[in-house]
Formats: sequence, structure tokens, C-alpha cells
Amino acid sequence: MVVVKSVTIDGESIYVFRNAVYIFESSSGITLELNLIVSEVVVKKYKNVENLIVEIEFEDGRIINSIMHVKILSGGLPQLNLFCELDDIQDYQDFDRVNENDSWFPNIEDGITIEEIRKVEMPNEDVGLKLNLPIDQVEWLKKQKKKSLNEIFQEMIYEFLEKQESK
Repeated sequence: MVVVKSVTIDGESIYVFRNAVYIFESSSGITLELNLIVSEVVVKKYKNVENLIVEIEFEDGRIINSIMHVKILSGGLPQLNLFCELDDIQDYQDFDRVNENDSWFPNIEDGITIEEIRKVEMPNEDVGLKLNLPIDQVEWLKKQKKKSLNEIFQEMIYEFLEKQESK
């Protein structure tokens, strides 16, 4: 079985939580497929990209450099599916093989949670709030810098959540 050591996309090393690399055989051809569980930040970065330059380093020392297509796999955990067509599979004899008619398919989600992924890389999202506050609080809020407000709200929300959990 082939084990992936590291993955680099467009020259940038990415953190991979789990992966499966295999040869996919279908009526339309043979592809090298790499399924990756990554952070939500990585999915967001590559979700609108069609092709990437990917370097896959294996534990046995082999390295594959290829232009690969990207699919975002929806459902459970944040995943990327990278794939490229293969003409010659001589160099891939020790890779797992999946046929489009097989019932077996690599499941890389078992044993990992979104909470574990977010401990490594927590995504940030912009949020807009509509509040009805006294004018003195509104004036104070308007004088603050965005970075400062982000820190205040993050701290305040985490403290509130801690209190809720301890009840």
C-alpha cells in the first residue's frame, strides 16, 4: 500500500488530516485520484479553482508532480478530490485500485471530527450584526478598530460559551 507523506499545492505545503491515493478505473479511462481531508480554510481557498500544480511525496521517497483537476467533495468533513488522467499505469502497480462498479471505496472520514480539524486551523467568517443599542454604546463601537472589535467579540463569546457549558 502506498502512503502519502506530504502534499504541496501550487508550491504551498498543506496540512492533510487523512488521505487516500488510488487508481480509479472507469469506462471513460484511468485516473490517479487523491482524496484529502483538509481544513475548511484550504477548501475555501481552492473551491473555485479548476486545475492545480500538485506535488505528492510518498513515504517510499517517490514524488509525483502533476497538474490535477479539483473537485470539492460535499457532505461530512472538508475534502478535496484531486485527480489526473493516466496513460501508462506501469509506475502505479502498488496503488490501490477502485473500479466504478466496485462497492468498496476508501473512507477517510472515520475517526476524525470537525472539532479536531478546527484545532489545527480555525476558519474565520465575516458576519454582520443588526443591533439596537444605546447611543453611547454605538458611539463607542464606531470609534473602535475592526481588529479590536474582533478580539473583544471573540473573547466575549468564548467566555459566554464556557459559562453555558458549565451550567
